[in-house]
Amino acid sequence: MKKSRLEAFSDGVLAIIITIMVLELKAPEEVTLSALLAKTPIFLSYVASFIYIGIYWNNHHHLFQITEKVNGKILWANLHLLFWLSLIPFTTSWIGEHYNATLPVIAYGAVLMLSAIAYYFLQLAIIKAHDESFVLKKAVGHDTKGKLSVLIYAVGIALAFVNTWIAIGCYIFVGLLWLIPDKRIEQNM
Repeated sequence: MKKSRLEAFSDGVLAIIITIMVLELKAPEEVTLSALLAKTPIFLSYVASFIYIGIYWNNHHHLFQITEKVNGKILWANLHLLFWLSLIPFTTSWIGEHYNATLPVIAYGAVLMLSAIAYYFLQLAIIKAHDESFVLKKAVGHDTKGKLSVLIYAVGIALAFVNTWIAIGCYIFVGLLWLIPDKRIEQNM
C-alpha cells in the first residue's frame, strides 16, 4: 500500500471526528445571554478537543511526510491511534456536560492518554519498518516530550479523584506543550 492511501484515510477519519464534535454542539433553548453562557463548558471542551485533533493531524502529517514505506504493522498501529481519537467526541461531550464529575474527567484523560500511547506505538512501528539511518529515529530520540505527556495525563487522571479542575489543568498543559508544532521532524528532513 502506498502511504498516500493511509494518509487520505486518516485525514478523512480526523475530519469526521471534528464533524461529529461540532454536531454535538447544540444551541441554547432560550435566546438569553445566561442561556448562552451556560453552554460555555461545552464550548470550551469542544475547543480543547478540536485543538487536540489538530495537533494529532499536524504531527501525523509530519510523521508520514518522512515515512518511506508502509506495512501491515503500521496500518494496524495507525488504526489503533484512530480508534482512540474516534472516542474524543464522546468524552468531549461528556466532560462538557459534567466537568465537575470525576468519571467524565477521568474518561477524557484516559482517551487522551491512550491516544498518546497509540501515537507512540505508531512511531515505533514506522521506525522498525525502516533502516537504522531513518531520519525519524534520530528526530524522535528518546521522545521525552511524548513520554512526559503520558505521565502528565496519568497524574491528571489520578488527580481527578481529588479535584477535577486540577486534572483538566493537566490535560490543558499537555495540549499547550504540543500546540507549538513539533520541529524535530522538520529539522531532520
